Amino acid sequence: MRQRVFFLLTATFWSSLAFGQDFGSEWAKPRLAKSSRHGEYVQLKHGDRTLQAWVVYPEVAQKATAVLVIHEIFGLSDWARLAADEFAEAGYIAIAPDLVGPHEGQNVMQAVFKLPPQQVLADLDAAADYIKSQPAANGKLAVAGFCWGGGKAFDFASHRKDLAASLVFYGSSPKEQTMAKIVCPVYGFYAENDARITSNVPKTETLMKKVGKPYDVVIYPGAGHGFMRAGEPEAPAGKMREANLKARDESWSRVKAILGKL
Repeated sequence: MRQRVFFLLTATFWSSLAFGQDFGSEWAKPRLAKSSRHGEYVQLKHGDRTLQAWVVYPEVAQKATAVLVIHEIFGLSDWARLAADEFAEAGYIAIAPDLVGPHEGQNVMQAVFKLPPQQVLADLDAAADYIKSQPAANGKLAVAGFCWGGGKAFDFASHRKDLAASLVFYGSSPKEQTMAKIVCPVYGFYAENDARITSNVPKTETLMKKVGKPYDVVIYPGAGHGFMRAGEPEAPAGKMREANLKARDESWSRVKAILGKL
């Protein structure tokens, strides 16, 4: 019986992904709809490729730092757009590109896994160029990524020469030769109960120190992978609920302190 229940739950999960649903965060869309901040979709072009991005502007009087937000393995979901809105709420212009685009015949995760790395970097460059060119931008640029996007935010720090900071939320680290090319401080946000990712942090710290690159890490006690999503106020309760809530709140305080010093 247990095996059958597990199979049904797994099938439901993969089915939701196949149809592009934002599994487990149905609350994100209505909350986003209540935001007072201006958000809009824009079209980005580079070479013969066109992609869509979600842009949100803060309610501030002065020009603002731009933050390039890289989505999770779930693509540009409602929660990813909500995360961009939260950066705007903190006072920053946020842009979240849809790196997947149309993926007919595949679920979102499969489509993300198949994205060519150089295409991803080119898409991120297009998003960064667009947001920095906006009249409301002050010329400063940071990148923030979650899960799969966290790994890409780490990679982007070795690629984009005008980055002021890279915020890596429970993402994998690049190879040593890639780390040597990093141009800005990297800030890691990791969960204690996420051995797949967090167990590699000590090695990454050693390698980053070896190549002389700044890498500031916080591991949040009791939290699990994806705590920025799972720690949202409306997210379903779970065994790590309180730890995820605390990790998310502390992470946002840290983000604001980091970006505020740029």
